[in-house]
Amino acid sequence: MSNIRNIVILTGAGISAESGIETFRGEGGLWENHRIEDVATPEAFLRDPELVLRFYDARRAAIQQVEPNAAHRALARLDSKWNGDLLIVTQNVDDLHERAGAKRVVHMHGEHLSAWCQACDVRMPWRASLIDRPACPECGAAALRPDIVWFGEVPYHMEEIYAALTGADMFVSIGTSGAVYPAAGFVREASAYGIRTLELNLEKSLGSQLFDESHLGPAGTIVPQWVSEMLDNQ
Repeated sequence: MSNIRNIVILTGAGISAESGIETFRGEGGLWENHRIEDVATPEAFLRDPELVLRFYDARRAAIQQVEPNAAHRALARLDSKWNGDLLIVTQNVDDLHERAGAKRVVHMHGEHLSAWCQACDVRMPWRASLIDRPACPECGAAALRPDIVWFGEVPYHMEEIYAALTGADMFVSIGTSGAVYPAAGFVREASAYGIRTLELNLEKSLGSQLFDESHLGPAGTIVPQWVSEMLDNQ
């Protein structure tokens, strides 16, 4: 693996499941009692803002009660010790990568612990409730919404992500379903560039056949193993 220098890692809900955050599409997942159309679209927010705000208030409170697991800590160790370029692209809206110590992280679907003022277009750290429509600390308008990329909206950091992919030697997908685009298409992009691709997942994703290699098992087990192997051979 000495020829691997630049790595792009995509993480999905599966990496946070062992911390107690339910997966997006898993049986019993947090969307079970709510249709996506009711809580995760701009139209839903316009139609029933109280439902949407209460839903995300509950999610925001819940993630503050959990802790990073062994997979998060392993990626943080890789981040701190890897000599080449590294970008952790997460679809997750929790802050567990950062709390584990990772620095080179981008959130393509936004963050629960952030609020977005639609009046002045400022994003800010936010841990409290939004249901009572608090004023924006920057402009004073009562126009804050969860800083989450809803269905039909453009994910964040796409230029940075594609630029990292073009310069990568390896693309690794961890804990993703392979069902949500554009992230599900990253493996095709990587393959088109001739980049080595690896899937680390509890079970095969919808795009497993597109990867050069797949390792299946709990993230808390297989991610630390892979990280140790990479660091031992860099």
